[in-house]
Amino acid sequence: MKKKEELNFEEAIQELEDIAEKLEKGQISLEESILAYERGVELKKICTDRLKEAESRIEILSKAPDGSLKKESVQKKSKKSDLDEVEELF
Repeated sequence: MKKKEELNFEEAIQELEDIAEKLEKGQISLEESILAYERGVELKKICTDRLKEAESRIEILSKAPDGSLKKESVQKKSKKSDLDEVEELF
């Protein structure tokens, strides 16, 4: 298990999905379930933080009515993401 600072979004989401699957299938003991749930909460925060960082770095260039280029921030999509799917557990 990597430290929080070392995990990228893809690694965190994969670990979160693995935990969610184990919890859903009841493959682990109660104590392990509690620890897994706590880890899941940490991973959810990592994923949320990484997405916020990415959103703040991404800008879209578009043309203004006068033909000049303007920068616009990326808006959140309404499409259900991988993170939305596992958020239901955490």
